[in-house]
Amino acid sequence: MADALALPAPAAMRRRGFGEAMAALSLAGPAMALMVLFLVGPLVVVVLLSATDYQLGARSLSYVGLANYAEMFADRVFRKSLENTLIYVAIVVPASVALGLGAALLIEAGTSLRAFYRAVYFLPVMATLIAMAIVWEFMLHPTLGLINLALREIGVEGYNWLQDRRTALFTLCGIGVWQSVGFNMVLFMAGLTAIPGELYEAAAVDGARTGLDRFRTVTWPMLGPVTLFVVVITAIRSFQVFDTVQVMTKGGPNRATEVLLYTMYSEGFSFFRTGYAAAVTVVFLVFVLALSLLKTWVLNRRVHYA
Repeated sequence: MADALALPAPAAMRRRGFGEAMAALSLAGPAMALMVLFLVGPLVVVVLLSATDYQLGARSLSYVGLANYAEMFADRVFRKSLENTLIYVAIVVPASVALGLGAALLIEAGTSLRAFYRAVYFLPVMATLIAMAIVWEFMLHPTLGLINLALREIGVEGYNWLQDRRTALFTLCGIGVWQSVGFNMVLFMAGLTAIPGELYEAAAVDGARTGLDRFRTVTWPMLGPVTLFVVVITAIRSFQVFDTVQVMTKGGPNRATEVLLYTMYSEGFSFFRTGYAAAVTVVFLVFVLALSLLKTWVLNRRVHYA
């Protein structure tokens, strides 16, 4: 009886721990190998290329250190693309998050056609952005576009939305908001369905009679984790804007819509300056990572997790 209750010997415990560690490693090994192959490996290659003068197709390269970065920060085109990207993010993120939350609240508050409205708002997310960009380009045509035709019907002269540097970037921002609202709406609706109904009943007992009172005291605090996730994901997706720029404006007019990803593409695949494009990519990744960490840190201090 005493032998049965005796604790395992230290050597046996070490062998058991080693066996468990090897089993865990064997299970996680394939996923770790794929992560290194497709994520870490390419990132290391990009960082190394950013310190060279490599050009696409060349048989040799030379180490140039930080010369690509120095050239990049002195380049007016890079500074303009960074400015345009920041403006795009500053407009698309708050607008799409607010409209997505508003659409989710309105649909959840309705009693009929909820499935229909969900599908309508989510259609831009399911559609191919390249195809939608072509449709938008036709709708914004200065003479044949449906938007200018509708404006002329009410006595407003049509406008060349994509060829005027004063409106081109803001037009792309509007398309970005249109595409992001449905995705954010679905996330907010998932958060709304997870809020216990007892909280609203308790708030009503405490004097929260109006919808605004219920939103302020229950809905908004309980949506904290979802809002944090939506803001960060929307910001990352906004930084990655490329499709609409490539299809509709190609960075024009006069660099008015050139963004970071388009600068990477043009430098790497139009001018074949792979080393310089890699340097732009490294700065882009560092910038997105820093922004994501900052947003997470700031918002996480005010988020309530149930």
